[in-house]
Amino acid sequence: MGERLLEVKDLSTHFFTHVGVVKAVNGVSFTLDREETIGIVGESGSGKTVAALSVMRLVPDPPGKIVAGDVRLAGRDLLALTEDEMRAVRGNDIAMIFQDPMTSLNPVFKVGDQIAEAIMLHQDKKKDEAWEMAAALLERVGIPDAKKRVNQYPFEFSGGMRQRAMIAMAISCNPDILIADEPTTALDVTIQAQIMDVIREMQTQFRSGVIMITHDLGVVAEIADKVMVMYGGRTVEYGPVDAIYYDPHHPYTWGLLGSLPRLDLAEKHRLQPIKGQPPDLLLLPPGCPFVGRCAYEVPRCRGEWPPLELVGPDHGVHCWIPVERRLEMRAGLPRFKEWVA
Repeated sequence: MGERLLEVKDLSTHFFTHVGVVKAVNGVSFTLDREETIGIVGESGSGKTVAALSVMRLVPDPPGKIVAGDVRLAGRDLLALTEDEMRAVRGNDIAMIFQDPMTSLNPVFKVGDQIAEAIMLHQDKKKDEAWEMAAALLERVGIPDAKKRVNQYPFEFSGGMRQRAMIAMAISCNPDILIADEPTTALDVTIQAQIMDVIREMQTQFRSGVIMITHDLGVVAEIADKVMVMYGGRTVEYGPVDAIYYDPHHPYTWGLLGSLPRLDLAEKHRLQPIKGQPPDLLLLPPGCPFVGRCAYEVPRCRGEWPPLELVGPDHGVHCWIPVERRLEMRAGLPRFKEWVA
């Protein structure tokens, strides 16, 4: 284990609305070390982004509120900080690449202004020096003619360039932790690969820890050291990337992997979508949130949330199905027949 940067324990974030309490995140725990990448995967509405925003203390209050948990950055309790103290942490110690750069960048300010603002705030640089640094950052993330581009507005950038500008803004203060929320959404595969290369290069240069939030399991397989699978606001499985892909234990993880096309098999296989819809976070069942869509549920699944079961080194799963039965069922699925001896 390397230097521990972030430790999150039993984090719960709820939204108190006029129709009830939306339990967006329920008891999520994970750790992040220096130079490590954790991939957070799951369907839309599973709580991935809210968990990251909770770490950043960016959940809008009201209606959102962190109701329980512990978030520590290098041992420092982030939930106990004042807003002014937390503002000094954001961008400097923890930075975030938001999902939609077009709405995250202010359309009425030049790109250079928006990057230089963070530099002036956290590094106490004068405006001219901050602008020079902003141009250098744009060049570093692969934007050509950076000295000209720094004077342009977001609408003059393509989607891939806006995403690169967001990365430049995020790394402007050499953060210890970089949170990337769907950084390749709506980009073509060539630009996606370039964006991932930029993130990896920045991580190597600054020795940062990276939290990668994505729907793309291919990206996770390529970049992550460990994976957290979320569903219904909870972590259903957590472990090293190889364990999640080659030794998955939760039926929801099987469903995610089963919906991916495979190019390593001689025979064609029909993709198997997960039947049904994600649960209503206003009306979560008392047991496993996946119970309504799981083909293997046992009676206990509907009664209470299963405790963490360790099935390997740093590999845990929340599931009431006995491990021997899970292995037997998994071996019969088309997705895993070639993987299980």
